Amino acid sequence: MGLTKTEIFTEEQNKLATMLKAMAHPARIAILQYIINANACICGDLVDELGLAQATISQHLKELKNAGLIQGTIEGVSVCYCIEPAAWSLLSKELGTFFGSYTAARNCC
Repeated sequence: MGLTKTEIFTEEQNKLATMLKAMAHPARIAILQYIINANACICGDLVDELGLAQATISQHLKELKNAGLIQGTIEGVSVCYCIEPAAWSLLSKELGTFFGSYTAARNCC
């Protein structure tokens, strides 16, 4: 049996790609920004804040959670979400390293 496409890349490359793919939607960026700005767990404010349907918000939250960018806790009948600190730190570090690795070449293209 042949290799899957992800097997030829490092674990770090695959993890970074998963997180960035989850972030690659404007609603998910807005959700992350809202959670960060609130600096607290968010339980139900997103529907009112973003103007999207509850089902749509839930799907975006699921994608962000599956990528490990947010975590959720059950409080009564609702789930409250916040940033997952370790994943956020890893993402920040990896992107900093990635963007910092480029230096402009003088005579290129």
